[in-house]
Amino acid sequence: MEIDIRKIVEHFDIDGEMVYEEPFGCGHINDTYAIYCKRELHPPVRYILQRINSEIFDVDKLMHNICLVTDYLKEKIAANGGDPLRSTLTLVRTRDGKSYYRDSSGSCYRIYLFIENTVSYQSAATREVLENAGRAFGNFQKLLFDFDASKLYEVIPNFHNTVKRYEAFERAIAEGIPDRVKAAEKEISFATERKNYCDRIVSKLGSDQIPLRVTHNDTKLNNILMDPDTNESVCIIDLDTIMPGSLLYDFGDSIRFGANTATEDETDLSKVRFDAGMYDAYAKGFLSEMEPYMTRQEIDLLPFSSVLMTYECAIRFLSDFLVGDTYFKVDYPTHNLDRTRNQFKLIEDMESYWGRF
Repeated sequence: MEIDIRKIVEHFDIDGEMVYEEPFGCGHINDTYAIYCKRELHPPVRYILQRINSEIFDVDKLMHNICLVTDYLKEKIAANGGDPLRSTLTLVRTRDGKSYYRDSSGSCYRIYLFIENTVSYQSAATREVLENAGRAFGNFQKLLFDFDASKLYEVIPNFHNTVKRYEAFERAIAEGIPDRVKAAEKEISFATERKNYCDRIVSKLGSDQIPLRVTHNDTKLNNILMDPDTNESVCIIDLDTIMPGSLLYDFGDSIRFGANTATEDETDLSKVRFDAGMYDAYAKGFLSEMEPYMTRQEIDLLPFSSVLMTYECAIRFLSDFLVGDTYFKVDYPTHNLDRTRNQFKLIEDMESYWGRF
């Protein structure tokens, strides 16, 4: 789809005159551009323009969540002596005061201030980087500790409801392509043997044991902007999946991503290992910020959450393989099955370290 960037930008209350734009980042959901603007009396300034994927998201609900959370974060950051223009995302409103612009075709766009002098990493080269990542997401949770999560929409219903995910997996077995179901017999058996994992968190969510909190739901390392000199966190980005949930979901998914010694597409399973040192580093950083605000049950369930989020991801890959790869993008016919095997190998390593739960 051809986008007339200049016409889109004209609808926003930016500071300066747009000079040029270029594609930016490596996200898979939204189309993202860096916008360069000149100013007469000040240095040039950059913005981030995104076309929001309205096929996945209800844009009104998504932007409602982002506005509430970023406004709240700005107040907390300022009260703590921080820089609210640098330590959280800043939306640039449209000229008529809205949080996004919808064009005549129905496409939706938003603009953020560009946060300069930062980097993001695709993987953690050192334990220090992962500890800083844990500290960043722990601080994010701490700042939002007393935010009423019930004010937020569930933009992707049942996103981490592992009971619902397992039900979808069972339907995929029943309705899947017979040859694929047969090819995945071993993996199906592995998943069904761990069905009891599914309701451990969901059944207690919203209780005194596992409170309903604001959750990011995409806690990959590359969603943290870091200082290039110190590797300390500057800002958490990509707030599209901000929703009510459990902090255990965010913690566990960070470990699934950060403590795997290989990418989730690696087919040589000898390279796939759970790095307990990376887990300890992330947990140290996370707990240094958030531990005083957590329940005893949440603290005790941190290791299990790492297994559960890996399990959830695996059965989603496996379900998609069984029905013919209708959700995740694949590069070859067994891509989703290979992803499944990769995640199950990681689970086996975790269980060897902690034992079965």
